[in-house]
Amino acid sequence: QVDLVESGGGLVQPGGSLSLSCAASGSIFRIVAMSWYRQAPGKERELVASRNSGGGVDYLDSVKGRFTISRISGDKTVYLQMNSLKPEDTAVYYCNMRGYESPLNWGDYWGPGTQVTVSS
Repeated sequence: QVDLVESGGGLVQPGGSLSLSCAASGSIFRIVAMSWYRQAPGKERELVASRNSGGGVDYLDSVKGRFTISRISGDKTVYLQMNSLKPEDTAVYYCNMRGYESPLNWGDYWGPGTQVTVSS
């Protein structure tokens, strides 16, 4: 059993900043990657940012230069710093973890999501 809990969402004006965090807990043998996805109303869920266990990161083109994903090595919390927010960033943001609960038990885990609204 692995649980992910996001925090830090809310309402912010265009141009503002928000920081999201996601804490993983439970039976975790090894984390392969932790990522942030988002889903806006009427749209498909999309990958926003991902960080693998080796430190490699990947970003959605539209957030490059504005968002930063980070995680302290060995820690089970991932962060997403969002700057210069735009109304089109409005969505429910979901934390995702891929990894192992045991050496042979691979899993793909999701948090419940946190709402981010960018509006004046």
